[in-house]
Amino acid sequence: MGGRGRFVVADRFATAIAGKSVPVRALLTKVEQDSRLDRAGDRLQKVVLGTLRPRRLRDLLHGVTLGHPLHPAMVQVPVGAWISAAVLDLMPGQRRPATVLVGLGTVSALPAAVAGLNDWAVLSRDQRRVGLVHAAANTVGVGLYAGSLAARLSGRHGVGRALGFLGLSAVSLGAYIGGHLAYKQGAQVNQSVSELHRMTDGWHSLADMATLPQRTLITREVDDDISVILYRHGDEVTVMLERCPHQSGPLGEGEVQEIDGHACVVCPWHGSAFRLNGGEVVQGPSGNDQQILPTRIQDGVLQTRLP
Repeated sequence: MGGRGRFVVADRFATAIAGKSVPVRALLTKVEQDSRLDRAGDRLQKVVLGTLRPRRLRDLLHGVTLGHPLHPAMVQVPVGAWISAAVLDLMPGQRRPATVLVGLGTVSALPAAVAGLNDWAVLSRDQRRVGLVHAAANTVGVGLYAGSLAARLSGRHGVGRALGFLGLSAVSLGAYIGGHLAYKQGAQVNQSVSELHRMTDGWHSLADMATLPQRTLITREVDDDISVILYRHGDEVTVMLERCPHQSGPLGEGEVQEIDGHACVVCPWHGSAFRLNGGEVVQGPSGNDQQILPTRIQDGVLQTRLP
């Protein structure tokens, strides 16, 4: 077949695949807009926030100590165990290790679910709707795997394998919905880092050092539309992206508080806190650090640039 023919076939194949995926995307868009999910979602949110009260526990589950969300890392254990069990179920003489892996996946799914619910409870309403369906699919999957484990332990390995494959299908659907939640809706991803991609190279002037007050948040713009905050402490000035990584809250309108001996800016929307001397997140719900920009003083003028 000539080159033109290959291109025609490839184009038809791509069109066919895209056409099949459109209904799925349209369904998830409807889920985002379906206010009927809010009643159940609001109730579950109250339960989660009422149960996970200690801030240190919430911060641990948000991944504050890691500098990025904990939930995606935790799901690797159950998913890896279940996929490995599915492979072993297709091989003869592997009943015992497959059973062990199903058990490991089922047990490890519980703390991963707690971390996921902790993140979910502080999302926006449209994100919580999709997250609710994501959680429902995974709950069905965990239930099927629990049944699979019970069947295997009682010697009904055929039933156990069947329930395992059904469970893998359910959690795969949940993973797809989770991908929509993260990559399409931007849940728990760094909302501010995209500002760096719009910033031009070179040094940008921000303010005369003589005009900067001590220990006060000042908002300035780079390239006319990229907002940053300035914080002067002695002769040192921090320049930080202003949009909060969690949900784009205005850090320039936040308060400066001392947390664990460090001056931190606290987001006025959801309370995430970031060290002003390094950008590290010290308090959730953000699981991401905030970007600090390099600075220099040129002829008494504070300047900044891309990292």
